[in-house]
Amino acid sequence: MSAVISNLPPRGDERSAFYLQSFEVRYEYPVCFTEHLFARDNSVFRDTLLRREPGRRHRFVAFIDANVAASFPSLAHDIAGYAGLHAEAMELVAHPESVPGGEPVKNDPALVTKLQHRLVELGIDRHAFVVGIGGGAFLDLIGYVASTTHRGIRHIRVPTTVLAQNDSGVGVKNGINAFGVKNLLGCFAPPFAVLNDFDFLRTLQPRDKIAGISEAVKVALIRDRMFFEWLEASAGALRDCESAAMSRMIRRCAELHMRQIGQGGDPFETGSARPLDYGHWSAHKLEALTAHELRHGEAVAIGLALDARYSVQVGMLAAGGEDRVHALLKRLGFHLWHPALESRDSSGRWQLLRGLEEFREHLGGDLTITLLRDIGVGEEVHQMDAKEILSALVWLRRREQGA
Repeated sequence: MSAVISNLPPRGDERSAFYLQSFEVRYEYPVCFTEHLFARDNSVFRDTLLRREPGRRHRFVAFIDANVAASFPSLAHDIAGYAGLHAEAMELVAHPESVPGGEPVKNDPALVTKLQHRLVELGIDRHAFVVGIGGGAFLDLIGYVASTTHRGIRHIRVPTTVLAQNDSGVGVKNGINAFGVKNLLGCFAPPFAVLNDFDFLRTLQPRDKIAGISEAVKVALIRDRMFFEWLEASAGALRDCESAAMSRMIRRCAELHMRQIGQGGDPFETGSARPLDYGHWSAHKLEALTAHELRHGEAVAIGLALDARYSVQVGMLAAGGEDRVHALLKRLGFHLWHPALESRDSSGRWQLLRGLEEFREHLGGDLTITLLRDIGVGEEVHQMDAKEILSALVWLRRREQGA
């Protein structure tokens, strides 16, 4: 006889029994915004470690994105000094280690194994902490390493890019690329905490700062018309990367992403709807077609404009809405065309259209694409017309080339 434990009466015959197991798990993690996280007079990191067990001396290890380490040469020393100052509350198990960052690290399974082995070497257990400090791809990697070692080590994210602070870093996904597929291996494992330090944005190039704004435009388009109107009014300040405007944009964008994850009804994406992936079916494909020459946020911006035009063509979004989306993205500094959009395979088929099937495979079920019913209102559809997509591409190319 085989059975699954349940609190319900069994049903079946003498040969087998069937039970229904049911339980609920509550997830909770703080998302903090601060500056100079490891300054001696900043208690945020200390308070984070002590949040659940204030009487315990907590062990932690820190991994730093090599790009961040190069921009902040004193960071490892600052972390060590902070741990020493608060030695009664924490123990830094080893000197903070620099690890390569950027999208290529998600294609290196040997690095995953190396980091997992390092955690075992250091005796990091499920009551200790893995602190990852870096950009979105780096945090995807470190989160995957932490969540797959000892079936889950507490992970603290310290995002250092606009895109990671306002979008990917505040979510629950971790993953790496495999077999040529983006984020094929991974898991849903909420972090123990997310600590956003605006000071890390100081050394970013303007291109990288602006790229992250596309995710704010995205979430405004599907969830918050007033936020979209604020982005329109603040486009100049955002393009100039003025700190006050950037700070407000990041916080509001993060709030909307957190609201969708926490209140959208599907935090671990068991269904096929992905409203936060508006504009992403083409963006993911475009990133691959350009061998990541385009930043993720730059590809997303193109996807937003393309799908806004498509929404108008199929009668969902009122005419003129696509012009507002296009105008805002241009004012923010985005280039909304790339030759790869028109690339074809050896059979003459448009490679961008393959992105729809790849997106469906990524969803793990029926194709579900978020389009626009209005500014601030997204709506799911389950098919897209190839001819209309190509027509939207023609519109976008003409707008960009001034034809």
